[in-house]
Amino acid sequence: MHTIFHLAFHVRDLDVARRFYGGVLGCTEGRSTDTWVDFDFFGHQISLHLGEPFATTNTGRVGDVMVPMPHFGLALELPDWKAMAARLEAAHTDFVLEPQVRFEGQPGEQWTMFFCDPFGNPIEVKGFRSLATVYDK
Repeated sequence: MHTIFHLAFHVRDLDVARRFYGGVLGCTEGRSTDTWVDFDFFGHQISLHLGEPFATTNTGRVGDVMVPMPHFGLALELPDWKAMAARLEAAHTDFVLEPQVRFEGQPGEQWTMFFCDPFGNPIEVKGFRSLATVYDK
């Protein structure tokens, strides 16, 4: 069964959201009104609605860094992850967790980066040599 994940959340400005999600991340814009906009978030649907973003706290441990919870994100094949990291670095993104590899040489080896959209919504993007290893222990 093939499914598409859907997540709706708040942003404060749809034009700023379009520049970030469409321009920086490269997501394709879908339907919209004057109060919300949909994006194809790498095969999944996100709906950005005008409003106050959800509250987060730095309570998630990733290695030695405390990261914002809750957060959402992606698992990408490594070449796509590297391309996204380069786009984010070129856009002078302020990373919560700089692009890096963790669990190197171990089951679950992954590249990760954490950043926030312009409204403080936290996003984690993981990279894997193969998506078949996402759940390896």
